[in-house]
Amino acid sequence: MFYEINDLSVRKRFTRLNSGCLETGRCRVVFYRSILSYSVVFSAVMFRAFHRVISPSLRQAQLLSARIEPRMSWGHMLQLRSAASATFRFLEDSLEVSHGGTPMRFSYVWLRDHCRSASSYNSSTHQRSLDTGSIELTVRPESSAVEDDQLVLTWPDGHVSKYSLSWLAKNSYEGREKATEQPRVLWNANIYQNASISSIKWDTFMSCDNELKKFLQNYLLYGIAFVDDVPTTVEATEEVTQRVSLIRETTYGRMWSFTSDFSRGDTAYSQLALDRHTDTTYFQEPCGIQVFHCLRHEGTGGRTLLVDGFYAAEKLRQRSPEKFELLCRIPIRHEYIENTDNHRNHMKGVGPVLNVYSWNNELYMIRYNNYDRSVINTIPHDTVQRWYIAHRELTTELRRAENELWVKLSPGKVIFIDNWRVLHGRESFTGLRQLCGCYLTRDDVLSAARCFGLQA
Repeated sequence: MFYEINDLSVRKRFTRLNSGCLETGRCRVVFYRSILSYSVVFSAVMFRAFHRVISPSLRQAQLLSARIEPRMSWGHMLQLRSAASATFRFLEDSLEVSHGGTPMRFSYVWLRDHCRSASSYNSSTHQRSLDTGSIELTVRPESSAVEDDQLVLTWPDGHVSKYSLSWLAKNSYEGREKATEQPRVLWNANIYQNASISSIKWDTFMSCDNELKKFLQNYLLYGIAFVDDVPTTVEATEEVTQRVSLIRETTYGRMWSFTSDFSRGDTAYSQLALDRHTDTTYFQEPCGIQVFHCLRHEGTGGRTLLVDGFYAAEKLRQRSPEKFELLCRIPIRHEYIENTDNHRNHMKGVGPVLNVYSWNNELYMIRYNNYDRSVINTIPHDTVQRWYIAHRELTTELRRAENELWVKLSPGKVIFIDNWRVLHGRESFTGLRQLCGCYLTRDDVLSAARCFGLQA
């Protein structure tokens, strides 16, 4: 094992040394002067032997230097070479960790705030106990060490924090910047059909956790998932949805069942064809999951259209990154106004068409509904034309025939749609067609998946 240590105590103790060495029976210590300060590099079969030899001198030097400068010198380096090799460099305001070819930076305030000691963090509830508001914003560690592949920092108040290299790498900004939050398979009709995804059956789905896990995996990867052989009642549909998540009650109610009777002020309550769209764009947080179950259809037509909005958006990003960025940046208003004998509603939601995480530019939501898009008055005049051009290019991609997956929802087949990703529509139909369904809370679906060990 090799360590590199740079410490003011060594500098004070060996001020007359430009270079030199100290020999012991088991280790060789080499002193050299760097631009910033003196450093010590040593290699040892047994670090403890070195510690016994040099500790008295170091302790004496630390007592002397403490009167002059109580803190570590900045530029101090601590090098750990084991199964997971890393170098820690202490800068004026942050710690720099070099590991796997990627330098990572951690603010000292961040490090103190994320201490996982018993007094700072409740490991039973997974909640922070430390009062972040009490941390000095200029806090810096007084000393550092490496013990059992952990970085150990001692703070001015004597508190000791320990961080494993794997924890630092996992939680660094640089690590998250390259990581995928949710793995997905982007698809057009051909890709999805060739995936040959096996259907989930009602009876095993309701009784077997492995089937639920398989269902959730399909949903996470593709944004849609099916359960077959469900009894054709609203009650059975409600039961199967609650196996997955909590029902989100909206202005449409908890569970809804409708036909083409125009009972609500929405085009969905008709026999007309519906172009691809996502639902509830007029909510500040659009509903996460859409559930449909066709209870009966005595007529023709009515197939369901599905389009992977992320597949189309990524095509736009590859071809026209500046248009993709514009659709991520410009907020657009959506609106739902209903004024009938039984229902009065006026909903407004504002947000960009495309939403990405700021740290890795991963797409996480598309808000696309030409029916409910309101007056565009959130864009400066000199940007309006560019927005229409970008929106047109995305629309063209969404409407490509090869991106359209058409599914006939026969009685017994329940579909779960990721409303933040997959657009749905339908062809016009004739005859009596009765659908039921609901919205589900997105957070609880993702929570269920994580409890199965799935990345979501």
